[in-house]
Amino acid sequence: MKARVNDGCISCGACVATCPEVFRFNDDGIAEAYAEVAPEYESTATEARDDCPVSVIDIDE
Repeated sequence: MKARVNDGCISCGACVATCPEVFRFNDDGIAEAYAEVAPEYESTATEARDDCPVSVIDIDE
């Protein structure tokens, strides 16, 4: 499973707070997916996607 943060991130930090094992802030303060989604983090990565206020997270299953 792979996650991706598309253009339009507003740097709210919701995904980073929900699933820091997959998401972090880059040097520009924009969230990015920095790791493949391990099976044990699939539910929290999906939660981060679903809770994103601007819907910029894609997850390829």
